Amino acid sequence: MSDFFAQHGFRVEPAHDGQRGLARAVEGGFDIVILDGMLPTLDGFEVLRQLRKRSAVPVIMLTARTAQRDRVTGLDAGADDYLPKPFEPGELLARIRAVLRRTGREGVKPDVIEAAGFELDARSREIRSGKKGLEVTSLEFEILELLMRSAGRVVSRDELMTVLHHRQSEPWERGLEVEC
Repeated sequence: MSDFFAQHGFRVEPAHDGQRGLARAVEGGFDIVILDGMLPTLDGFEVLRQLRKRSAVPVIMLTARTAQRDRVTGLDAGADDYLPKPFEPGELLARIRAVLRRTGREGVKPDVIEAAGFELDARSREIRSGKKGLEVTSLEFEILELLMRSAGRVVSRDELMTVLHHRQSEPWERGLEVEC
């Protein structure tokens, strides 16, 4: 799931038990919390109750507890949405975006990105090295923007194809190599 969300511009920090998850969520800095109902040390419903006493961060319950009473309990305890397992990653992504829109926490990408001596202005679609402007094609701009926004992590060929062409690459396809 971390790879899937990275392809869509989200960073994920997993916590594998309720106590650690609650501690991290309370520290803040998160746009949204995806919470499993069945966590070790402190179950997700209790994490949600404790979190709501300290934070208004949006929460989506994502759990195998599918009974109607569990969904009602989760929503009444303060969850912004409830998605039972099994689920499709695309649906979870759509629900995340919807909750972020409703709560006014929709991630705003910075217009100007700086990396390795380059400055990229997403609004004006200009790239500068120092004070000198660089001329690039639209595709080159998109590639550079993706790489600069992903600084510090590997960007896969499939991720490049998904972002640039809105589809996955085929194993035999070499269009990306030709375009670059």
